[in-house]
Amino acid sequence: MEHLTKEQIEELKGILLEWREQLIKESQESMGEPLSYEGGDEIDRADTEAGRLVMLRNLDRDRKLLKRIEYTLRKIEAGTYGICEMCGAEIPYPRLKARPVAKLCIQCKELEEENE
Repeated sequence: MEHLTKEQIEELKGILLEWREQLIKESQESMGEPLSYEGGDEIDRADTEAGRLVMLRNLDRDRKLLKRIEYTLRKIEAGTYGICEMCGAEIPYPRLKARPVAKLCIQCKELEEENE
């Protein structure tokens, strides 16, 4: 993390903490929505079911992102944040600013995407 200043690390940590709080708040609000629907015709029930599936998919995506945020915060505390997990290169500040949970440098990310 020597390539990042203390101010940059604190800024990125603040972004991560704010992002985490926002996801938790949104997830809690979504959980308050009813999971079943009574009444209406088949089209209304199908529409409600489709909406519920989208909500559950979004909650799962948010859960995975929360895990990434927590992992990244632990890396900050351990002093290993901003280092590519594939090649060990320093991840530039602009990339971390754009994607604070980035684990790979641009080159390794592109390589990973090519192999998918």
